[in-house]
Parts: sequence; structure tokens; C-alpha cells
Amino acid sequence: MIELLFPRGVGTAESFGDPDDAVLLPAEESLVSRAVEKRRREVTTARHCGRTALGRIGVGPEPILRGERGMPLWPSNVVGSLTHCDGYRAAAVAYAMQVRSIGIDAEPHAALPDGVLDHTSLAAEREVLAGRPDDLHWDRLLFCAKEATYKAWFPLTRRWLGFEDAHITFTRDDTAAAPAGETVAAGTFTSQILIDPATLDGGAPLLTLPGRWLIAGGLILTTIALV
Repeated sequence: MIELLFPRGVGTAESFGDPDDAVLLPAEESLVSRAVEKRRREVTTARHCGRTALGRIGVGPEPILRGERGMPLWPSNVVGSLTHCDGYRAAAVAYAMQVRSIGIDAEPHAALPDGVLDHTSLAAEREVLAGRPDDLHWDRLLFCAKEATYKAWFPLTRRWLGFEDAHITFTRDDTAAAPAGETVAAGTFTSQILIDPATLDGGAPLLTLPGRWLIAGGLILTTIALV
């Protein structure tokens, strides 16, 4: 379903389990050398999705190593993002000449644990969410959008972006198409950056990052593709 959230030219792949053919390449084994089995499965399948997504834009299989602050290291001239949560793993990639940066995140569609929202949001965001209808877990959606924002931000800046450094607003589209006939909620979001928006690539400063969101099948997906 993640493909619904991206324009043409972005390769995506997702998995709702850990298939037997999902394996790490030898160069990636060091990523999980001390990991417990659950973490190993998450990393393995996410990178399997990454290679599948790369194949969909015509790039051969390569190791996807880990850079600064956990950033996936993609082949030359490719940008992308990985995500995993219980029951879901996904990847999205594109050529850098078409897309400047990508950020994706997935979370279960469930309320955040008590106290987490206060530490991961702005007072202005909490005020808006308090007035939203309670048919969705808006607190978890906000958290998920913050994570996608950071994943799109960091490759272009190499600077930390805290939860308090982006102000996110949502719109909802009740006419959104549903995958496989499911009942879904979907819409867009905008992340307004509240710190120095300068980037290292010489491109436009990151004043706002536009994104899309989808809730279906018990999952929340948030995506950003900067073009």
C-alpha cells in the first residue's frame, strides 16, 4: 500500500512478514552482529525490501549499510528510506536527479504510551489534536510524521532535528482510494521547520516538508518525497 503515497519514479517495496528469501548480504552482517533475533529479522527484511525497491528503478542489488545516526547508505545517485515496525517493513527509493530526499515511517495504529505525546510534540500541535475527532489515533500519526520528517531532513543537512524543531499540521482526504477495498483514512501533512533550514547540497532551504499519510490494515504510514 505504500506505493499509493508516492509519485511515479519512486520505487517501493513492502512486506507484512519476514519471507524466507530475505537475507543479508555478507557486508551487512556486521549491522546485526550483536542483535537479538527480532531485531535481526527487522533489519534483514527491511534491506530485502530496499533491494527490491532498487530493482524497480533499475539498480542492481547492493549492500545497504548504515551511516551517521543510522542513515541507510544507498548506491551513488540514489536517495531512499527504510522503515519497520511490528508486522511491517518497507522501503522507498528514487534517483537523486528526480527526488531530492525521501523519508518514510510506519507505526501501529494505536495510541502512544502515556506521557510520550508530551515529549514528542509542541503545545500548539497538542491543542489541535485535542479538537480532532477521536476516530483515529492522531497522537501516533503525529509521531509517525515527525519520524518521516527527520528521515527526509537528515541526509540533506547532517544535523539533528528534534521533535520540537518541526511543527506539523494535517489535512484529511475522506475520498482517498483504499487498497484492496479496505476502509482507510488518508491525507497530507506539512512539516514547518523551526530551526536553521540550510542544507548541504546547495538546494533550497528546507522551510517546509510536504508529506502524505495513510491508515489502513491497523498501520499508519507517513511519507515525504522532496522534489
